[in-house]
Amino acid sequence: MTTTEFTLTDAERAALPTDEDVRSYAERGWYLSQKLLTDDEVDTLVEASERFYAGHRARRLPSRPAKLAYWEPEHGDVQRHNDYVHYESDEIAAILRKPIIGAVAARLAEAAEIRVFQSTLILKPPSPGEPSNIVPWHFDRHYWQTCTSERMLTAFIPMHECTEEMGTITMVDGSHAWKEIGGDDKTTRHFAERNRSELEDLLVRNAEFNGAQVNKIPMHIPKGHMSFHHCRTYHGSGANRSPRPRRAISLHLQDGDNRYRQFHRSDGDLVVYNHDSLVRRDEAGLADYSDPQFCPVLWQSQTASDETA
Repeated sequence: MTTTEFTLTDAERAALPTDEDVRSYAERGWYLSQKLLTDDEVDTLVEASERFYAGHRARRLPSRPAKLAYWEPEHGDVQRHNDYVHYESDEIAAILRKPIIGAVAARLAEAAEIRVFQSTLILKPPSPGEPSNIVPWHFDRHYWQTCTSERMLTAFIPMHECTEEMGTITMVDGSHAWKEIGGDDKTTRHFAERNRSELEDLLVRNAEFNGAQVNKIPMHIPKGHMSFHHCRTYHGSGANRSPRPRRAISLHLQDGDNRYRQFHRSDGDLVVYNHDSLVRRDEAGLADYSDPQFCPVLWQSQTASDETA
């Protein structure tokens, strides 16, 4: 049953995606939300992120997975990525766990439950020539081969108005519906470990195979709004040409049906996601992607059609 934890105000209900928005998301693979966070909440995210960068933690990860993205001050003025910010910062987690965010995701994914899968705190410095500022074309499902779900999605949450000048996230319209070619073992490796031109070529090849145009749509996101994209939507971002940092959180979300599965590369090696060394085990001894410590529930409804309809 839906609990009082997962309720919305009348204003929040009015901000849910409409039926037309849900149809558009199904066709295009992305959605630009209405205002879901107040200006004060967005400002709190900025302040909390600065405290995080200064070393404040509510708790630390019990161990560091091999592929953990984790900026430290000694890494310098590069693009900062810090995974598990929803676990290590209670201040940030309190805002990320607003029911409206999960309710929007549930509406788009047509799911009765939405859980956190991962979260990454991001800061893109105002350095147009910094190579790490460029995020090449990719889609998230490639990295989630240990997941059973095809409905996972990501909320991109900027901490200010986010424009093309700042290197906002950019979607390849409708690409989530493409039949994929060239999806070999290398696609399980993060984009930071791959050649940018190789990823650009993969995008072009997939578009040609599907008889589609590569229609790139930069998300102009007002303060307090956020974008959502399907786990198979190609996306990337350009340089930050503005005079201030681009601050954001990528909040990766899973529907309640998602479970761990074993996935092997062609050479027999088992693909391992960071969670697999952190989350609790289920009765079969497998990684439990419903572990409330690392994958808390953001939204539940009695059915997929009651409070999220």
